[in-house]
Amino acid sequence: MTFPPVLSLRGISKRFGGVQALLDVELQLRAGEVVALAGDNGAGKSTLIKVISGVGPADRGVIEWEGRLVHIKRPHDAHALGIATVYQDLAMCDNLDVVGNLFLGREIDRVGILDEVEMERRARELMRTLSIRIPDVRMPVAALSAGQRQAVAISRSLMGAPKVLLLDEPTAALGVEQTSHLLDLIEQVRDRGMAILLISHNMGDIKAVADRVAVLRLGRNNGLFDVSTASQEQIISSITGAADNAVAHRTAGTEEAWP
Repeated sequence: MTFPPVLSLRGISKRFGGVQALLDVELQLRAGEVVALAGDNGAGKSTLIKVISGVGPADRGVIEWEGRLVHIKRPHDAHALGIATVYQDLAMCDNLDVVGNLFLGREIDRVGILDEVEMERRARELMRTLSIRIPDVRMPVAALSAGQRQAVAISRSLMGAPKVLLLDEPTAALGVEQTSHLLDLIEQVRDRGMAILLISHNMGDIKAVADRVAVLRLGRNNGLFDVSTASQEQIISSITGAADNAVAHRTAGTEEAWP
């Protein structure tokens, strides 16, 4: 069964001075699905993430949320809809422990006093539910491994029960074992019914967790693939433009042979 899109983008365009970063981009995200956003450096992936998250609003285009027209002009608008974003830098406070980072800006208090016991209980429960292995939720984030930090950042993004999760190169700085654990976490989040947009250069990661792959090239859509049926070569050809060059070559050859 195919669910209607939670988030739908049409005709999204964004310019920075003389540079056309995005042009008429289309994208749809559905509940319980991971869509990988692939493309070479400068393809417009991070710009599109910023459009969706409200950090860099589009110059023009249509955004629909659960079938209704919405305007995302700032991060607050995205948060209010139910869009959470985990950027590459994670935006963690190294001097705070895991509990402090999870509840930063959403602390629980009783009569004006922080309820540390309740926040710790909820943090432990969240870690257990997501099968995240952290020795102690009172450990400072600075003492965690890169994979554990990434898992905490994703966990924090889930605190507000969002419907869409944007992940910007989450495995870029991770080793093989840490990447495996993080991909398991992404699958768990997807299976809970969330729509996930995953920016990644790693075809192994894409093949492991993505349902579809949307390719951007030079700020434009350049292919949409079903991971279960598309080959890695097809996706890479779309990313590099090899497929476009092959079509242009065949077209030129046909024109030259035309009487």
